[in-house]
Amino acid sequence: MQRDAQKSRAQFSTAKRRSVLTLLILIPSALASAYVGSVLPEKGSTPLELAIIIVYSILFAWISVGFWTAIMGWFTLMRRYDRFTASHALSEPLEPESAPRTAVLFPICNEDTPRVMAGVKTTYLSLQRTGKTEQFDIHILSDSGSADKWMEEEAAWAGLVEELGAQERIFYRNRKVNLKRKSGNVADFCRRHGRSYTYMAVFDADSVMRGDTLCDMVHIMERRPRIGILQTAPACFGRETLLGRLQQFANRAYGPMFAAGLHFWQLGDAQYWGHNALIRVEPFMRHCGLPRLSGNPPLGGDILSHDFVEASLMRRAGWEVWLAFDLTGSWEENPPNLLSELKRDRRWCQGNLQHLRLLFTEGLFPAHRVLFLNGAMSYVSALLWFLFLMLSSAEAVLQAMVGPSYFAATRSLFPSWPVWQPLWALVLLGTTGVLLFFPKVLSYLIIVFKTRQAKQFGGALKLLSSIVLEVAFSALLAPIRMFFHSKFVCITLLGRKIGWGSQQRDDRPTTWGDALRFHGGGTLFGLLWGGIVWLYAPRFFWWIAPIVLPIVLSMPLSVLTSHDGPGRWLRKKGLLLIPEETCPDQEIRDVTRFTAEMEAAPVPLNLPRQAGFLRALLDPAVNGLRRALLLRHKRNPGEAARKRSASLTEKVLTAGPNALSPGEKLTLLRDPDGLLAVHRQAWTADDGAVRRAWLKQA
Repeated sequence: MQRDAQKSRAQFSTAKRRSVLTLLILIPSALASAYVGSVLPEKGSTPLELAIIIVYSILFAWISVGFWTAIMGWFTLMRRYDRFTASHALSEPLEPESAPRTAVLFPICNEDTPRVMAGVKTTYLSLQRTGKTEQFDIHILSDSGSADKWMEEEAAWAGLVEELGAQERIFYRNRKVNLKRKSGNVADFCRRHGRSYTYMAVFDADSVMRGDTLCDMVHIMERRPRIGILQTAPACFGRETLLGRLQQFANRAYGPMFAAGLHFWQLGDAQYWGHNALIRVEPFMRHCGLPRLSGNPPLGGDILSHDFVEASLMRRAGWEVWLAFDLTGSWEENPPNLLSELKRDRRWCQGNLQHLRLLFTEGLFPAHRVLFLNGAMSYVSALLWFLFLMLSSAEAVLQAMVGPSYFAATRSLFPSWPVWQPLWALVLLGTTGVLLFFPKVLSYLIIVFKTRQAKQFGGALKLLSSIVLEVAFSALLAPIRMFFHSKFVCITLLGRKIGWGSQQRDDRPTTWGDALRFHGGGTLFGLLWGGIVWLYAPRFFWWIAPIVLPIVLSMPLSVLTSHDGPGRWLRKKGLLLIPEETCPDQEIRDVTRFTAEMEAAPVPLNLPRQAGFLRALLDPAVNGLRRALLLRHKRNPGEAARKRSASLTEKVLTAGPNALSPGEKLTLLRDPDGLLAVHRQAWTADDGAVRRAWLKQA
C-alpha cells in the first residue's frame, strides 16, 4: 500500500511539473514571437518576415527548455532535497541474503588498448576496495575487426588478468561478426551470459566508475524493484587540449545543475545515454530488442542511437528509468578537438533523426516521444538557426535593394512608414542571451555559495574568469557547430549514410591539412555570405559579424583549440580547472597512471605493441594463449579446412605475414594447428632465419 501511494504521488507530481513546464515554454515563446513581429520593418506582413517569426518562435521555445531545466536544477540543488530522488533508497537496509550478481560491460571497437585496460584495472581495484568483488564480473566485449588489434587486446587482457589474479573475474570476447554495433555487442552478451546476472553496468571504452558508486547503484535497484535502468551523470576528465579543457570545465561547472533539472522534469521517465548506467538484465532482454527500421540507411535499417530507444522500450514495458543525478564517482572523457567532436556529432545526428520515425510507435510514453523529438532538435535547431540567419540576411539585403513599400495592397489615404528600431532588436537579442547564459551565472552561485567547491575550480575569482573564458570560446565555436550540424541534417535527409567507426580519444592535434579539408567549404561560404551582406546592407553586417567571422576563421580556431599547449598554459594559470585536477579521486589518479604505465610497458621481442598478428605468430606466450583459447572449443576440421590451413601456413612462411589478406589473417588466428606450425617453423627453420626476417620487417 505504501509503495502504491508513493507511485500515485510521483505520477501526480510528474503531471503537475510537466504542465508547468509546458506553460513556461509556450507563453514566453508566444510573447517573443509577437515582439519579433513588432521589431521587423514590415511588422511580419510579408512572407519572408512571417517565416522569420515562425522560425524564431520555434527556436525560442527550444532554448526555453534548457533555461527552465537549469532553473529547476538550481532550485533542486539549493534545497539539497527532492523527495523523489532515487538515492533515498540508500538509507533503506538491504536484505541480509541480498547479493545479486552484476556484470560490468566494456564494449570496445578499435580503441586505444592501454586506455581501455587501464579503465578495467581501475574499476576492478576500486571494486576490490569495497569488499564486494565476488558480486561483480567484468566483461570486455570487443568488436575490433583487424587481426592486429584483436591480438593486442587479447594479450593485454591476459596480462592484466595474470597481474590481478582475476582469472574468474575479468573476461574477454572478440565478436566474429560485428552486427548492430554496440547494441548488437551488448545483445550478444545477453544471449550468452545474461541469465547469469541480475544487473549489468554498461560502460564506454573511456568510462571509469568508483566501486562504491557501483555498489550504491545495485543497492538502489534492489530497494526499488520497478527501476529498469538507473543512469548516472558522468563527469568529464582527462583532456589537456584547449577544446577538451573547455568542454570538461563546462561539464563539471554546469553539468550538475542541468542534470538535477532533467531529474526534476523527468522523474521515472528519464533517458538512457548508453553508458555509465546500471540495467536490470531480465526485462532488458525481454523488452528492449531493437527493431529494424524499414527502408535503407541513413533513416532506415539498423537503429544507430540505441540508448534512447532502449529506455523508451523499457518504460513501455512498465519499468522506470531514473537519472541518479546526485551519485558521484562516474566519469568519461570528451573529444579532444573540434574535428573529433563534429565527426561524433555527425553519427549522433543520423541516429537521432532516425528516432523521428519512432515518434508514433504504439505504447510509448509521451515523455519518451518528447525525448525523441528533443534529441532530433539538438541538431535540427542548428538548421533552424541557420535558416533564421539566412532569412534575416535576405530581408536586410531585400530592404536595401528594393526599398520599403509605403502603400499597402488595400486602398489607403496615408502611407505606411516602415520603422526599424535597433533598440527593440537589442532587447530581443538580450532576452535570448539571458536564456542562454544566465544558467551559467546560477552555476557560479551554487559552486561558490551553496556547495562551496570554488577551491576545487581554482577559487572564486579564477572560477569566474574560467566561466567568462568558456562563454567567449562557446560564442566563437557555436557558429561553426551550427554550420556543420545544419550540413549534417541536410545530408542525412538527402539519404547519404555515414560510417560508425571508433573515436579519437588521445590529444593528437589537428593538422592544417585536415582543417583545410574539413573547414574549407565553410570558410568560403562565410566569405560569400558576409561579402554579399557587406556589399548591399553594410549596417546589417555588424549584426551578423559575430556569426560570420567565426565561420570564416574556423580553420585557425579548429587548429588552435586542438593543441594542448594553450590548455596546459591555462592550467598553470589556474584557469579551466576541475575537481578531478585539484583534488582527484583515487580512481582518476589510478587510470591516469595505469594508462601511462601500460603505454610504456616493454613488449617481448621488441615488437611494436600494435603488431598483434606478428606477436601471435612469434611470441610464445601470445601464441600459446591463442591456441589454448581455441582448444577449449576445438572441433575436428573437415578436409577442406585442413587444406585451407595448410595453404595459409605455406603462404605465410614463404611470403611473410604481410602477404596475407585481412580475412586470411583472421582465419589463421582461428586455426590452432596452423598457428602452432607457423610458430615452430618461424623459430626453428634455418636456425631462426624466418623469425629474424619478420622482426626486421616489423
